[in-house]
Amino acid sequence: MAITQTIAPLIDMAFPPRCPLCGEGLLAQTGLCAACWNELVIPGEPSCSLCQRPFPDGMTDGAVCAPCLAQAPRHDGIAAGTLYNDASKRLVLSFKRGKRIALAPMMARLMAARLGPIDAQADAGWLLVPVPLHRWRLWRRGFNQAALLASEIARIKGMRLEVDGLLRIKATPSLGGLGAKARARAMAGAIAVNPKRAEHLRGASVVLVDDVLTSGATSHACVSALKRAGAKRVAIACFARVLDEALPG
Repeated sequence: MAITQTIAPLIDMAFPPRCPLCGEGLLAQTGLCAACWNELVIPGEPSCSLCQRPFPDGMTDGAVCAPCLAQAPRHDGIAAGTLYNDASKRLVLSFKRGKRIALAPMMARLMAARLGPIDAQADAGWLLVPVPLHRWRLWRRGFNQAALLASEIARIKGMRLEVDGLLRIKATPSLGGLGAKARARAMAGAIAVNPKRAEHLRGASVVLVDDVLTSGATSHACVSALKRAGAKRVAIACFARVLDEALPG
């Protein structure tokens, strides 16, 4: 029996399991209560063949969404565990700012479950690379949330992990509240491939991992750096994707 299984009853006795969103009592430490699960919005099918943006029912397989028709994305697909709403926002904030790193396995399971269509594209498996934090932000926070998620996905899916494949070489301000052009300017020159990992990335199929995909400025900078380094494909996996138009109601 695994050590974690052996000590789980002791942990539950000392810290009774509760839903991280509402505080309702749970049977185990890994998950949400039924009501809070129902608040999460999981992206559905059909979806855009290029970016996996959910479509209304009735769209045909292989259709491309209007944003991708206007400008083809540099990435090779997006796997989002959830759509960004109040419930997923609270989970992300608890995980990242509240330092509740025990949420990482549950969040990563939702992300891994959405990797099926991307898995089918790879001929030699995917390499997981987390979006990097600048060293000062990493020092202040104490962990890189994207790296924790990537590590859990690697464990679940048996994928290879290159935890320091990318470096954030320029400190950037918080992108929250900035417009698309301001976000792009802030990220200019901020991301680079780690020279020590460049050989591993050349010709590789890469899954870029982050917690939230908003405007795409950060992911675009990462994808561009990886493709300049010779990565063959770069898909994106995130826990929550901001697509207000796809939310119910």
